[in-house]
Amino acid sequence: MNPSHKSSDVIQSTKLWLRDIIVALNFCPFAKKELERQTIHYCVTQHSSLADSLELLLDQFQYLDQHTDVETTLIIFAQSFNDFDDYLELVEYANGMLEQGGYNGIYQLATFHPDYCFAGEPTSDPANYTNRSPYPIIHILREQSLSRVLKQYPNPESIPDNNIAKARELGAQDLANRLELTRLG
Repeated sequence: MNPSHKSSDVIQSTKLWLRDIIVALNFCPFAKKELERQTIHYCVTQHSSLADSLELLLDQFQYLDQHTDVETTLIIFAQSFNDFDDYLELVEYANGMLEQGGYNGIYQLATFHPDYCFAGEPTSDPANYTNRSPYPIIHILREQSLSRVLKQYPNPESIPDNNIAKARELGAQDLANRLELTRLG
């Protein structure tokens, strides 16, 4: 394993990203509680093949099934799926596995990548930083928990628009600098 990709460094970098970007900028109004409660499972993988990565995804569904005290899982690809198109292919298959594995309606996937770009948007759009992370990540959320917090949150449909406005207000350079500060090693 590349020394700059030790699991402990990857997890620390991911926690910095969560704290200093996702929570600090309120891109996800629900993340702070789980970060503070330490109910996030961090799964760092060195898998580079699609098949092994999808097998790991199924393992993480089962992990969440067995660990009800864990609210969410971040599968962090420390050394693979760096090409955004390859990552999107993984995500497409992962969503298929969600359905095939009988987990549709139980879990939901959210996606983050260092080069994240929303479909139809220029790569330079600051809004892309709402989903940019230090490593490629697949986030597994419990759908029941998500539904519960969304019911309690005023105007949850405004979250994406608020995030886009905040990102564009800060600008791509500011957000790129913030993201760079979360990278260790």
